[in-house]
Amino acid sequence: MATAPRDFYEVLGVSKSASQDEIKKAYRELAREWHPDRNPDDADAEERFKEIQQAYDALSDPEKRKQYDAGGRFGGFGAGGFPGGAGGFPGGAAGFPGGGFASNLGDIFSTFFQGRGQQGPRELRGRDLETEVRLSFDQAMQGTQIAVSVPTTSECPTCHGNGAKPGTTPRTCPRCEGTGIDAQSQGLFSISQPCPECGGQGEIIDDPCPTCGGQGITQETKRYRVNIPAGVHDGSRIRLAGKGEAGFRGGPRGDLYVTTRVAPSPVFKQRPDGNLEVDLPVTVAEAIQGASVEVPTIEGSKTIRIAPGTQHGTVQRLRGEGPARPKGSGKGDIYYRIRIDVPKELSDEQREAVAKLAEALNGQNPRASLLGGTSAGTSGATDSSDAEGKVRSDG
Repeated sequence: MATAPRDFYEVLGVSKSASQDEIKKAYRELAREWHPDRNPDDADAEERFKEIQQAYDALSDPEKRKQYDAGGRFGGFGAGGFPGGAGGFPGGAAGFPGGGFASNLGDIFSTFFQGRGQQGPRELRGRDLETEVRLSFDQAMQGTQIAVSVPTTSECPTCHGNGAKPGTTPRTCPRCEGTGIDAQSQGLFSISQPCPECGGQGEIIDDPCPTCGGQGITQETKRYRVNIPAGVHDGSRIRLAGKGEAGFRGGPRGDLYVTTRVAPSPVFKQRPDGNLEVDLPVTVAEAIQGASVEVPTIEGSKTIRIAPGTQHGTVQRLRGEGPARPKGSGKGDIYYRIRIDVPKELSDEQREAVAKLAEALNGQNPRASLLGGTSAGTSGATDSSDAEGKVRSDG
């Protein structure tokens, strides 16, 4: 085997633009093929397996992958991301009976220890929270400020987050010496897990705080006023940094995500592209002759021109009259979808006018191209008459 590590992408057989799912899939296939349990007494297979583990450990973590891409090769990682070897569970890699997913263990520790290296996880970031707010359509279009109440956690006021009774301090765990990691050698492999003595904290609290029971956090309800920007749509998410749950043992707070639920408008429809759409009814005469018609906008009304001969379903756009675009990039548009309004009942005068129009059109048949000629048209007319009779009979 080569003494210097190969390119990690080459080891896994993926391109540098491969997605995380593609990297994971390649790793699982290779780990299954080269695992020592399937290749007993094969030193080359064992080295190959370690190489695959090392490559996956680097590329499966976005931060490590970014560092690797920036600097090419880097070392210092064991095959499973921990000192001493593959970091897997006894029994094999993923997909084998009784086995564990070695890299998942590395992922768990990476998250659990928050990148503290050999220091225990005394501080952990708080959880993110989510809530919903309900808005009227006008509020969503114009922007507003709305109050929300969120059940959350905060730093314990008695111990100020360290979990110990006032007047006492946590002591360093004698088993892991403050690292929070308990590493045990299993032949060729080394198993790293949270220290059972301190629960992976690196510290032991002999006298827990009576208020929080040693957790360093307490339950409460927080009230915030959320600024809703103009132009949000149903399902928009607004992030309030640092407004989530308190961190463990004084760690940073998580974030609060506010999802907007916008009531529908009787006039405007919100399109997926962030613009608005309106069903615009026009009369038959307006569609035939053309007309200038008044249309609704968010801030009032405008006049648009309907061209002569406009067809049903035609869409016209009014630029810059729609909702505000995110990040201050101007305003969207409003689309008006023409709906020709055909009256269901006519007065005698209107009926006479329609008859004169039909006569003036000289029997023009817009379906002639569909019927394919005179003979087909005659046959089609007979069938249509029969069908019409059946509809009336059923009625």
